Amino acid sequence: MPLTRRAALAAAASLPLLPPAARAQPPVGAPDGERRLFDAGLWRLPNGLRVVHVEQRRAPVVAHYLFYGVGAGDDPAGKSGAAHFLEHMMFKGSPKVASGEFNRRVAREGGQDNAYTSRDVTAYHQTVEASRLELMAGMEADRLRAVALPEAELEPERSVILEERRQRTDSSARARFQEAYSAAAWGPQHWKGRPIIGWADEIRAITRDDLLNLHAHWYAPGNAVLVVAGAVTEAELRRVVENEYGGVAARDLATTAPDRNRPAPPEAPLQGRLVRNDAQVREAQLIRSWLAPTLTWGDTAHADPLEVLSHLFGGGPGSRLHKALVETGLAVSAGAFYDSDELGAGSFGLYATPRRDVSPARLEEALEAEVAKLLDGGVTEAEAERSRRQVTAGALLALDGLGAAPRLFGHALSIGLGPEAVEFWPSRIRAVTAEQASAAARAVFTHPSITGWLLPEGVSAS
Repeated sequence: MPLTRRAALAAAASLPLLPPAARAQPPVGAPDGERRLFDAGLWRLPNGLRVVHVEQRRAPVVAHYLFYGVGAGDDPAGKSGAAHFLEHMMFKGSPKVASGEFNRRVAREGGQDNAYTSRDVTAYHQTVEASRLELMAGMEADRLRAVALPEAELEPERSVILEERRQRTDSSARARFQEAYSAAAWGPQHWKGRPIIGWADEIRAITRDDLLNLHAHWYAPGNAVLVVAGAVTEAELRRVVENEYGGVAARDLATTAPDRNRPAPPEAPLQGRLVRNDAQVREAQLIRSWLAPTLTWGDTAHADPLEVLSHLFGGGPGSRLHKALVETGLAVSAGAFYDSDELGAGSFGLYATPRRDVSPARLEEALEAEVAKLLDGGVTEAEAERSRRQVTAGALLALDGLGAAPRLFGHALSIGLGPEAVEFWPSRIRAVTAEQASAAARAVFTHPSITGWLLPEGVSAS
């Protein structure tokens, strides 16, 4: 189960300045007696920067993550890929760090660093020996304060990004189809229908001023979340954070992040069906998806039950789709996907790959029958119990890595969720009932869907 899935919608996105002793008090709405996953410390600097501390002492190492509440879903109209482009250019220098020097300094210290852009956040992270934390914080705070964006490096980096797109998307039949599928469902200019890396022609149109404006608007302490996990005490982290980040000017975002103002989804997919034949394809692929609520959009009460539903309906061996499609010999694989922790509207999807001697129409009919069966008979308590147990167990095993807590807290707080969304995720999943999962299925599967087929040349979906 991906680390980005969790439960619990928190009412307040902002975090008050918390003294160390405040962590002993359970947050409003926390389950009585429930143990926190991380027992994280949380506080806010006067300039608005939110800080999360998770002490882990298995090795003398720290993971230092800085998240910004901006992602591809916030790209300006006609400039898809801008958030990702800025992520690349953030390594091209800041007032005290020359272009390329950030990576070199981390490498000299024996550490690792990287960055990523999702639809909801942009994150920069380093993993280093604990005594090097202050160096990481100083360099990261420097490019929060200001970024160079040298003109001479803009076009070379644009070429790097376009080549990345060619390798990851343009050269892959499945990636091209997935991009077309999202555009068909949401619209090619809807924030959820645009690719995170951007459309190629729009990447070419992004200017240096676009990137400077994006940094000025979104890259402010009040729109950032710093998460540090590892071998560092809270007192030491407070000292480092106040010294390195405390001097960054608050600008206009000291207490509130910009309004992300994402447009509502269309009432129904723009296309109900998308069929593509491709010479690169050897195995057919079926995908069907529906508009779905999340922890931040729609009827949020369905979000946790949809996590359970996704597992019991398509979560590998033992799931309904595996039994009905794979074990019967109709498909070589089948499953479901859903993420509750997105900012804005989400998707609940099903997918399957038919065996070569099974026609696409036969597989599609069988998948439709399973959806109808679920709607007619609902979820059994035995199914719900199995899924609750496996979902929580799988997630807890994934939490062992040093980067787990930073990614969970950074993402949750950046999209307006509170720390409870991370700390008490297992208890919320364990509380989902069979009836709640059935109600979530009815809330999703009774609305319009989009069906996609990616097929080898000469194969028909009908």
